[in-house]
Amino acid sequence: MTAPTTTHSWHLLQSGPGHYAFNMALDEALLHAMPRLGKPVLRFYSWTEPAASFGYFQKYAEVERLTLLRPLVRRPTGGGIVPHDADWTYSLVFPTSNEWYPLAAAESYRCVHDWIQAAFAKLNVAAELASSCLNAQPGQCFLGHEKSDLVWRGQKIAGAAQRRPRDGLLIQGSIQPPPLSLAKADWQKAMCDIAHYQAEAEWHEFQLDTPLSEYALQLARQKYSQTSYNQKR
Repeated sequence: MTAPTTTHSWHLLQSGPGHYAFNMALDEALLHAMPRLGKPVLRFYSWTEPAASFGYFQKYAEVERLTLLRPLVRRPTGGGIVPHDADWTYSLVFPTSNEWYPLAAAESYRCVHDWIQAAFAKLNVAAELASSCLNAQPGQCFLGHEKSDLVWRGQKIAGAAQRRPRDGLLIQGSIQPPPLSLAKADWQKAMCDIAHYQAEAEWHEFQLDTPLSEYALQLARQKYSQTSYNQKR
């Protein structure tokens, strides 16, 4: 985890399993809440049913052809198709005051995978950052790999997508397939430990307040569960 942080106090949000629309809605709600929250949030979550998320700029008709997973939900971030079946999903949200925010997209992408690599190393899993592209398949995040993706035994296991508007920086990431020797809870703890030791992050359990919960539910109902949004291009 090579990027420093000007704010040592971090929020940790353990969301647990969520509906596909709410999962995307809560990440967007956290992003828009950054000016009020003022601290980074690391969120761990999962899915109540198999689904696939796809990048904000992708064409729905193309996505339909490339995966059999349903439902399909358009992410607030870019990138390609990510299957959510047995993966480990996380998001990171930073306010504009944090030193992650002004990083170039390629640098923040590398930093988040440096962090995950260090967490795996703490658990005796030797993953590495890809130095170049290899057989990357257009539109599908986990077939082949791009530069700075995390690779284990020759296969990409970690990818991420980003959005950086005026409110802050949102990174959405997935680990898949997770190394079989690891438990998800151990990996999550290792992620927190690495940030504490390398960036002096002080973790505080985060509970959604009423405005944030209501806004996330509104986004889930009116945006991410709507065909008009998911199939808008």
